[in-house]
Amino acid sequence: MADKPVKIPGPDHPISIEANPSHVVVTVVGKVIADTSDALTLREAAYPAVQYIPRRDVDMAALTRSEYTTYCPYKGDASYYSIPAGGGRSLNAVWTYESPFEAMAQIKNYVAFYPDRVDEIG
Repeated sequence: MADKPVKIPGPDHPISIEANPSHVVVTVVGKVIADTSDALTLREAAYPAVQYIPRRDVDMAALTRSEYTTYCPYKGDASYYSIPAGGGRSLNAVWTYESPFEAMAQIKNYVAFYPDRVDEIG
């Protein structure tokens, strides 16, 4: 990890996390993959807002862990899951920061979904 930069969110790259008061449901081929009233909305710089859903409200049995990983200097190492029911379109559709950096500790035990790899996040 020593060779990976670690950055703190700030005015040049703001990140905010707030509770989403809405009910959020994620579906793939008509199957509910996640259903929560406890989502967190993460807003990062100019990127679209992302809904992070508690793992307890996700059908983790419907996901298959992937070997794919990425790194964010603000959040840490991301692990990915695919949704087999969605076929190739749902490959690496879900990501999670299992050990996020301290500044992003709120998203530990949460997962997020790529909107274009599921049917709906609503």
